[in-house]
Amino acid sequence: MIVRKAHAASLVLCGAVALSVLAWNGLAAQSTAPVAPAAAGSLIYSGELTQGGWMRGRVPAGTGALALNGQPVQIAPDGSWFAAFDRDAGTIATLTATLNGRRISQPVAVSPRAWQIEHVNIARKPGGPTEAFMAIRRPELDRINAARAMKTDAQGWRQHFVWPAKGRISGRFGSQRVYRGEPGAYHSGLDIATGTSGTPFVAPADGVVILAAEKPFTLEGNLLMLDHGMGLNSAFLHCSQILVKQGDHVRQGQVIGKIGMSGRATGPHLHWSIKWNEARLDPILFTGPMN
Repeated sequence: MIVRKAHAASLVLCGAVALSVLAWNGLAAQSTAPVAPAAAGSLIYSGELTQGGWMRGRVPAGTGALALNGQPVQIAPDGSWFAAFDRDAGTIATLTATLNGRRISQPVAVSPRAWQIEHVNIARKPGGPTEAFMAIRRPELDRINAARAMKTDAQGWRQHFVWPAKGRISGRFGSQRVYRGEPGAYHSGLDIATGTSGTPFVAPADGVVILAAEKPFTLEGNLLMLDHGMGLNSAFLHCSQILVKQGDHVRQGQVIGKIGMSGRATGPHLHWSIKWNEARLDPILFTGPMN
């Protein structure tokens, strides 16, 4: 595997089971090559082992279950798996496998990130959403949660993601404002500004459409969501047009919508967010820098 700033390590568990690690410390891998076959009884994983990052691996024969920090990790029929780290993940995670009836745990180092934090000398606006707003918002949130709960046969989680569109990055994942010491919500995705509405965008990886809004949501506008499999999904906000429908299988690079400024947006841009189960992830750790 060829990466920037990569290192490899091999750890022995219980004196008998090896856990081989290829940890990527850069923002993203620039190119990859097949990993050499593991020794019998070893569990190999690689990826972006950092806050907002991810890991993929393969379990050895005889593995009955796998978990990250106690959360079950799905195992594909070929033994492959995917897991990820939330933006606010701690610096140590625990990977646990049940192998041939034995439970084996191993700490995984998760590197912290230096998030873009802006301190402003104004107070946060008091109060919260009105009941009238929430009467509209609750059904929208229910649809989003129901979509994320869908299980599909999508295999995009296996792929190196491509950029859905090219443009100026106008908002970075994880950035946050602090209002006189009180943190606001952090930015949960990546904003790509193209300057005009109507610019097509593509699927960053194979997926199944799990939500295609028939009318704009209050905040997200015309919302499109793709399941990439194994609990991994993408959401695309503020679309001017959605070109696919729920249930469609889409391929990486396929045009699926057009960029707009529907919903709560001040200009035409694509807000792209990625989640693995409840963990919010940084899209640039799936694509690498924009070329």
